[in-house]
Amino acid sequence: MISFQNLSFWEKETFLHKADVLILGSGIVGLSTAIYLKQRNPAKKVTVLERGYLPSGASTKNAGFSCIGSPSELLDDLKASSPEQVFATVEKRWRGLQNLNQLLGTENIGYLELGSHELFRPHEQDVLSDCLNNLDILNSELQQITGLQNVFQLAPEIPNNFGFEGFENAISHKAEGQINTGQMMRSLMKKAQDLDVIILTGIEATQIDRNSLHTAHGNLSFDKLAICTNGFSKRFFPNMDVEPARAQVVVTSPIKDLKLKGIFHLDAGYYYFRNIGNRVLLGGGRNLDFKAENTTELKNTDLIINQLKKMLSENILPNSSFEIEHQWAGTMGVGKAKSPIIEQVEDNIYCGIRLGGMGVAIGSLVGKELAEKLDQ
Repeated sequence: MISFQNLSFWEKETFLHKADVLILGSGIVGLSTAIYLKQRNPAKKVTVLERGYLPSGASTKNAGFSCIGSPSELLDDLKASSPEQVFATVEKRWRGLQNLNQLLGTENIGYLELGSHELFRPHEQDVLSDCLNNLDILNSELQQITGLQNVFQLAPEIPNNFGFEGFENAISHKAEGQINTGQMMRSLMKKAQDLDVIILTGIEATQIDRNSLHTAHGNLSFDKLAICTNGFSKRFFPNMDVEPARAQVVVTSPIKDLKLKGIFHLDAGYYYFRNIGNRVLLGGGRNLDFKAENTTELKNTDLIINQLKKMLSENILPNSSFEIEHQWAGTMGVGKAKSPIIEQVEDNIYCGIRLGGMGVAIGSLVGKELAEKLDQ
């Protein structure tokens, strides 16, 4: 790629001249931050920098779940954190989903309010019993957050209704749904560009100084910098509680007369699947090898892909013929805490990172809150 110094006067003045706010990362958080900044201050020059030709993390690679937490996942969280912390995070996810719908419109993200179901295998009776014993408490908390009664309900008919094998029970979740990830990101990009946000792709940051960002092609100057690189943020913040977590996904060929509709979780959220029209998307398996999946390398592994294929053929689509037509990996940002980090880290440097695998739910809200900090 041509170096910045060899660009034309027009290119330098239009695209590379000093930004009022420079944003690293063109995913959900980065673009939402840019949008809210321009809405608050139309005259500000806001530039978004992306190292790939598309967002490099999980924003265009996620499964398209608009979710706030399954029963067993929330109970696991309650073992590690206080109820106040856990349900404050759930509330942020719920508010984030409402925010995303308001920002872009449900039709522009392909939102389908189909609900979700957590599935339980025969050997998970203790987990199921724990969920059922706490269902009233969870429903009371979720009603305060969502305004919906009986968000969680026992649904033992679900495994048979969808033709699954190896699952004997389910708990349904009425506050979740699914979106079209590509449609959402295209809508974010269009909204940002309509507000005159400059988006530069294929440029990777190599070093950050006080008012200058170094790249392989030259330097970019800024008044304020926002780092929105989520799972890739460890290189900028080595001492922060944020680590990369690779997520691997497969999608089947079209399946005739597919019964499956909606989104499904199992193993405390470590596996998840849904329909995309008459195809099935299945992702997860990070718990098979946490150490290996603590990486920013965007490639699939035989260990996890083989497990996903096995689960599809034996449990999810036991009586259907299909092929795997798509497979990919994305990188989430996780930490010991599940709440996002939205901070001013230096005088003019800020961050909105650690989405905890819930980028669809909280990404636009993190961008909104980060924009408010940048505008102070």
